[in-house]
Amino acid sequence: ETTRKPQSYGLNCEVKNTLEKNKRTPFLFYSECQILLCVGSYQRNYNYTEVSRTLCPSESVPMNGSSEQIVFINVASMAPYDAHYQLQVTKIKNFQLSMDTTFTFTASPSQPQYFLYQFPPDVDSVIVRVISKTIYPCSVVSIQDIVCPVYDLDYNVEFNGVYQSMTKQAALTVQKKDFPSKQFFVVFVIKPEDYTCGSSIPPSIQGTVYIHAILFSFLTFFSFYLGALVVGFVQYISGGQELSTLDRRPPCGSDTDSSVEEESDFDTMPEIESNKNVIRTKVSLANGFCIFIRICFVFCRNIITIAVFYALPVVQLVITYQTVVNITGNQDICYYNFLCAHPLGVLSAFNNILSNIGHMLLGILFLLIVLCRDLLHRRSLEMKDICAMEYGIPKHFGLFYAMGVALMMEGVLSACYHVCPNYTNFQFDTSFMYMIAGLCMLKLYQTRHPDINASAYSAYASFAVVICLAVLGVVFGKNVWFWVLFSIIHVVASLGLSTQIYYMGRFKIDLGIFRRIAIVLYTDYIQQCSRPMYMDRMILLVVGNLVNWSFAIFGLVYRPRDFASYMLGIFICNLLLYLAFYVIMKLRSSEKLLPFPLFCIVATAVVWAAALYFFFQNPSSWEETPAQSREKNRPCILLGFFDDHDIWHFLSAAALFFSFLVRFFLITK
Repeated sequence: ETTRKPQSYGLNCEVKNTLEKNKRTPFLFYSECQILLCVGSYQRNYNYTEVSRTLCPSESVPMNGSSEQIVFINVASMAPYDAHYQLQVTKIKNFQLSMDTTFTFTASPSQPQYFLYQFPPDVDSVIVRVISKTIYPCSVVSIQDIVCPVYDLDYNVEFNGVYQSMTKQAALTVQKKDFPSKQFFVVFVIKPEDYTCGSSIPPSIQGTVYIHAILFSFLTFFSFYLGALVVGFVQYISGGQELSTLDRRPPCGSDTDSSVEEESDFDTMPEIESNKNVIRTKVSLANGFCIFIRICFVFCRNIITIAVFYALPVVQLVITYQTVVNITGNQDICYYNFLCAHPLGVLSAFNNILSNIGHMLLGILFLLIVLCRDLLHRRSLEMKDICAMEYGIPKHFGLFYAMGVALMMEGVLSACYHVCPNYTNFQFDTSFMYMIAGLCMLKLYQTRHPDINASAYSAYASFAVVICLAVLGVVFGKNVWFWVLFSIIHVVASLGLSTQIYYMGRFKIDLGIFRRIAIVLYTDYIQQCSRPMYMDRMILLVVGNLVNWSFAIFGLVYRPRDFASYMLGIFICNLLLYLAFYVIMKLRSSEKLLPFPLFCIVATAVVWAAALYFFFQNPSSWEETPAQSREKNRPCILLGFFDDHDIWHFLSAAALFFSFLVRFFLITK
């Protein structure tokens, strides 16, 4: 004789109002072990002629066995006359959900539903996926332990277990270790109002998928290390052949950047005037080399200090967010892609954090590449190499070190943001992107003007102002007057910076600036209509101002809610313009691009294009309500573990790395 596994089932108690006159006099129904059903707790009352509740099953019973339990139904009414109603108790079919089986049901604000799921022995976690054919009404999906009474009402569903609000779809990852009884209730509550905002249970991923995803992430970026070793070995072999013919070559020519438009732009002492807040380096690195090194590495030391003081409070804050989510069960706090959110330990979406490992690994690799070039340069100085001592622009590796540290910190802060992504901490994901863009532009400017070494303190102070503006944009981004003020500051700053760049810092900005501008416009363009003295520089500045004014107009008209990305777009566009101008001027000066820098340029363009494609897929968005954001959730597309945004992390890390290589090898050829 075989015995069947005990099966749980539910009883549904339904009451229907049968007379029209009873609609004005509500009934009160309650059963033993059930909380009173309160309808109309909002500012507006809603009348329902049908009310049903599922009675909480007290214990599992054998499917083929007889079980008798007593249910008490108490009815009370304030009607002054006899009330007629229908009371029906039915056994719920399919009360226990099955693996990989789609189940369709209906619910309403007065008829909540819940079902039971038991973990199979070989399954450690599952994803509960709910899909509605219509976007509204707003619903709440809750996962609760097997405890009576079940919190299946609008006003108490949030007090037990974990829950999500939903409009069209929702997904909750449930782990067996969180439920000692190896089973749980899936509760569905329909909201009477929509302002706060089908069941299939596929198996979640196994532990081996985590291992495969981690190995894939590390091996992918360690392949860059292997490629760097191969390139370094090839250069070492070719370098040895070049050293053998060094004595037969003519004296080394100047390695000064040939993208300079005019000889008069540089190396003339009259240019150094009171308004030029710069530090001039020595022409020969042999004299005062220690002073130069100290000036260069101020950038690297300062960015490490900034990173430590910025990152520690961020880590503490996001840990607090994750703790609140785990304790309260409110999964509306964080905007995950719940269809591809794989927990690990206390982290709710480990895959979004793991995918940022590329920024850190490639940042370390870039630091190693810079260190190798730095050591080779110092060795040349120790060997009294005349090319290193007397010719070429001063080698400023401090900025490159700072760029590598910034790339690593971008990965750290992006991972912190994805611990609990939401509106209030999005600036963590973009703060060091501002630093990266600013450092790259500063390095290009220094390369084009090799006799100038800008102050690190002034540069980082400028970045601090930008981050402050980003925070103000997050706080006051909906205020039209903020956008008016920001657009004015943006346009005025563009004009002022353009003037400083065009006149190489020799244009004095004071109260008499407007009078001098009027005189220059009249004498140079109206009176004699002469061409600009520095035509190439003028073209760059005109294009740059048009781009920046377009950004200012766009922000003033549309006022995008994502102010941090808007600011980042301004920085990235200006950086790309400056880099394109730098490369074009090199080609205009009849310089040839070597194969490896050319490969880096092509790789940068291709990888950035692919990365931006996945960036705009947007599987979640904190610009909308949590329920609306979950409408955009998508399943995993890579290894069953990573989603579109994770691929954006992988590709953007590679794109930034190639972008750094373009600047590094074009400048330190």
